[in-house]
Amino acid sequence: MSNSAAVLPSKGPLLSGKGWTVFFVALIAVCALAPVLNIMVPAGSALHMSDYAVALVGKIMCYAICALAMDLIWGYTGILSLGHGMFFALGGYMMGMYLMRQIGRDGNYKSDLPDFMVFLDWKTLPWHWTFSDSFVATLVLIVAVPGLIAFVFGFFAFRSRIKGVYFSIITQAMTFAAMLLFFRNETGFGGNNGFTDFKRILGIPIQTQEMRMTLFALTGLTLLGFFLFSKWLIGSKFGRVLQAIRDAETRVMFSGYNPLGYKLTIWVISAIMCGVAGALYVPQVGIINPGEMSAANSIEIAIWAAVGGRATLIGPIIGAFIVNGAKSWLTVAYPEYWLYFLGALFIAVTLFLPDGIVGLVRKWMARAKAPSEGRREARRSMAVEQGVEPAAVAPTPPPLAGVEPKGARA
Repeated sequence: MSNSAAVLPSKGPLLSGKGWTVFFVALIAVCALAPVLNIMVPAGSALHMSDYAVALVGKIMCYAICALAMDLIWGYTGILSLGHGMFFALGGYMMGMYLMRQIGRDGNYKSDLPDFMVFLDWKTLPWHWTFSDSFVATLVLIVAVPGLIAFVFGFFAFRSRIKGVYFSIITQAMTFAAMLLFFRNETGFGGNNGFTDFKRILGIPIQTQEMRMTLFALTGLTLLGFFLFSKWLIGSKFGRVLQAIRDAETRVMFSGYNPLGYKLTIWVISAIMCGVAGALYVPQVGIINPGEMSAANSIEIAIWAAVGGRATLIGPIIGAFIVNGAKSWLTVAYPEYWLYFLGALFIAVTLFLPDGIVGLVRKWMARAKAPSEGRREARRSMAVEQGVEPAAVAPTPPPLAGVEPKGARA
């Protein structure tokens, strides 16, 4: 009696040859080309990269990390979150607390306490500011705080099998509640003004050109690192199970897998990525306030992923650059029309480009290849007519998203 076996698709390389070429070009552009154009090329030159451009691209790269995180949870797992703006802001607040402590007595009130605490007549730091003067502790909190909150929320939400639009609404409500909490002065997060007027990081002035380029390069390296990590994760067995959950969660359960652990893990990873993006965002922009938790910001993250193309990894990054680049121009040229443009863009993508920009490019490439495929098929037909039939092997249909049922033996 023969045993049945599930044939898994072979695992390909992390990136193709062209993919690695593009990756290293981006790496060189971030770590070498941009610093040279900003620091060494004279300001009057057409090749000079201005400080404004450095800050803008650095900010958009932080947004691109959030879009990549959204792709993992929405594009590959099928869970639309409208609360990722909260995780982004939490990471930003963790970094902002450290930067506020770095001001020291250089504030307006010449006190060891942040200026807003002196203004509110606070005498000591609140308990949650205990480790804010340690850079190492801050790095831990940037990961731990969004991750822990995501874990607690996700555990109860996924265990209750909340999904679809209900999950989206609950995450949006959670983010709105957090925004209202951070607006309150007594919480110790600066109220509606938030944190600003940063001066140093690790004792180094934050406004120097060298520090700005260091933060820029660090943000680019983080984005590229998260991209490689996401590529590896999606190509693993874990990633195949995520895609199977997206396509048919019930069948995954019948195959012997518990979706709770998989959904909870990718949810926490996605939240941590947004927290890291927020921490990199704050020192480059120079401010963090509860407005970063607004519902509109979380919706924009989903729009970036949709415009670029879900379940592509590179698509959301492209979408973040296109949408925010257009936003930067439109809010200056036509500020009253920006929101109309954003809404029209989302509707147009939903109706006419369900696979986003990357999906459209792939369709064009497939059409370009169609004539050559047609000629190959014509040669095949002629060979059959001449009595020389080429060998053909019918491909074995793969299992559900490449998932091997538990207990299957080779």
